[in-house]
Amino acid sequence: MAGQSVAGNPDELIGLLSATAGGDADAFRRLYDATSAKLFGVILRIIRDRGQAEDILQETYLRVWQKAETYDSAAGRPVTWLATIARNRAIDRIRSVEHRITANRHDDDEMILQQLSQPDGLDADPVMREALRNCLEQLDEQTRDCVVLAYCSGYSRDELAERTGNPVGTIKTWLHRALKSLRGCLEG
Repeated sequence: MAGQSVAGNPDELIGLLSATAGGDADAFRRLYDATSAKLFGVILRIIRDRGQAEDILQETYLRVWQKAETYDSAAGRPVTWLATIARNRAIDRIRSVEHRITANRHDDDEMILQQLSQPDGLDADPVMREALRNCLEQLDEQTRDCVVLAYCSGYSRDELAERTGNPVGTIKTWLHRALKSLRGCLEG
């Protein structure tokens, strides 16, 4: 396989990167052919989703096309430079997804606090909402999730038991204790 011999030859990869920096599309295609399998493997180990990994591979090579002139052979091997770009693109994707999840969770938290503090749909007192947030944060995560699912999403004890893998009696106890804890926290 010609691609493998090029990938194993740093001097040839340096030449391909140099030609790519000069706008040589054929050199860029050969660079892609020689290194894409390795970079795809790097990305796939991080992302673990073939479709997303393919998208990130395209983003990686777009970045290579745009930044090929910044490669410095004194700083390291070409494959290492390419793999670093691929790795960084994959990590950026994960961080972007985590940021969206966190932002959505914050929006969800606000909606949940609104529902819990004013179930009749009227605007909640911001002080009451903040007090409720502080009290909910004192509950362990699994209990807090059960309270929110039960009182905001209408989950039954049976549904919560199935969802958490705990007996219905345990769910009943968690909800009872959580409500008692919340009431004491809010009154205090």
